[in-house]
Amino acid sequence: MECEPNDFMFPMQADVFYPEIEQSAYGNVEKSWKLDRKVACSLNPAGTAFKEEVTPRIDLSQDSLLLGRTRQDLRFSSLKESFPMTNVLISNITDKNGNEIYLETAGPRQGKSTIFEIATIQPFSGPFNTIEYYKVVLRRSENQGTTV
Repeated sequence: MECEPNDFMFPMQADVFYPEIEQSAYGNVEKSWKLDRKVACSLNPAGTAFKEEVTPRIDLSQDSLLLGRTRQDLRFSSLKESFPMTNVLISNITDKNGNEIYLETAGPRQGKSTIFEIATIQPFSGPFNTIEYYKVVLRRSENQGTTV
């Protein structure tokens, strides 16, 4: 598993999960989430004026968005496999001291780290037209019962 070092621009770390997709004998799609790597990141709660790029057509009971940046494009695994941003989960977000920041206080993941999905990911180009980092918007997953 790859693990990036922290620095002042990316003081946090988060685990990135990708699915292994199988189909049952009856044609049902089943996903099992596998940890791919830890990434250095910087994440903060979004303000009320922020609007996400991908919006689900369901009534959200808890609206929780995080804005931030990562050095890597999270749509690509450590093995360079590409995944749609809807098939990437982020969890176990820790500060520079390794303390978990976002925890569930009720429900099936009570006491465990909150699971986030990617709502938006965009590259940020610097003055020399190279990608310096990726801007991300993370949305709290409605399915906190997922096993990661």
